[in-house]
Amino acid sequence: MNIPLLDLKAQLDPIHAEIMAAIAATVDSTCYIMGPQIELFEKNVADYCGTKTAIGVSSGTDALLASLMALGVGRDDLVLTTPYSFFATMGSILRLGALPVFADIDPVTYNIDPRQVAALLADTALAAKIKAILPVHLFGQCAAMGPLLQMAEEHHIPVVEDAAQAIGAVYPRMVDGAVQWQRAGSMGVCGCFSFFPSKNLGGMGDGGMVVSNNDKLAGDLKLIRVHGDISKYQHAVVGGNFRLDAMQAAILNVKLPYLPAWHAARRQNATLYNALFKESGLVAAGFVTPPAAIYQEMATAAKGVDYHIYNQYVLRVKNRDGLRDFLQQQSIGVAVYYPIPLHKQKCIDGLPASRLAFPEAEKAAAETIALPIYPELTSDMQEYVVDRISAFYNK
Repeated sequence: MNIPLLDLKAQLDPIHAEIMAAIAATVDSTCYIMGPQIELFEKNVADYCGTKTAIGVSSGTDALLASLMALGVGRDDLVLTTPYSFFATMGSILRLGALPVFADIDPVTYNIDPRQVAALLADTALAAKIKAILPVHLFGQCAAMGPLLQMAEEHHIPVVEDAAQAIGAVYPRMVDGAVQWQRAGSMGVCGCFSFFPSKNLGGMGDGGMVVSNNDKLAGDLKLIRVHGDISKYQHAVVGGNFRLDAMQAAILNVKLPYLPAWHAARRQNATLYNALFKESGLVAAGFVTPPAAIYQEMATAAKGVDYHIYNQYVLRVKNRDGLRDFLQQQSIGVAVYYPIPLHKQKCIDGLPASRLAFPEAEKAAAETIALPIYPELTSDMQEYVVDRISAFYNK
């Protein structure tokens, strides 16, 4: 059985006619730069995320970069973030001449550990130099935003959410003694999304979005994405060409209404995987640790709450590299995300962060593997995947 890591064709087929109609309408409009498709998609995303504003940009990377630019992050400033993420998280910091300060991850969620953040911020001299905190909602589950936001407020540091993998995921914040489920991207000063094709909401090329409830920041971002252009040939700030493509916006406007169902299907697939791994004995034997959905219990009474959107289904396993090679030989698509943590990347050799150890990030980089989790995955496919993993460990 051939099982790809991701099957975009399976998603496209049922909505092919809608997508082609949206593309044709955009072509016929001759409005290819900004315009009504962008405005509609921005409104739709802001409504979906529960924010006042959404600003379409050219990629998730540029969403991060433009957000840090809008906050005035520059040379020798410090940005506190995680060492276990896609390179763009750190790259956006480095491109501005700023320096990353890393806090290690929680070994259960793989998200930044608030306890490690607290330890760093306890150094008042260091905290005074930190211009932003950049948590990542990794693999589709929100970071622990409650304590992170509280610490950020105490130290007057803005929080930029890297929500590239987590559009629609929610976090249970306690407000006046009651739980309020807030969507990824809506809790910090802004949130950054990617519409790279492999994302739960993926385009047919690059695309990104910044959402915010801060009017000034939103206004600055709208300038930054068009070279700081306040009117033709008049530039108030140095920005960049960070515009979202109108064709991508048209495609994503078609896809967005399907997103809740796709999220639900991914969670259903994760639930089946969890059950199959438990039944196989692999969990009890310590060969496999399924991902933890830590907000699931709180979400039980709240129907339709996207407590985890499973952009990836990531296992912690024994002999990860051997398992990866074996599954690939069995025609099962798998991936190893972030095998080299950010603090070990060659491009930061010599920087202070490169000389530190972050043991949980390093363990995750060496022990995790992602399995197929896309919505159209069948139960037969999942059973085959688990069967092959069982065969590997029981050979």
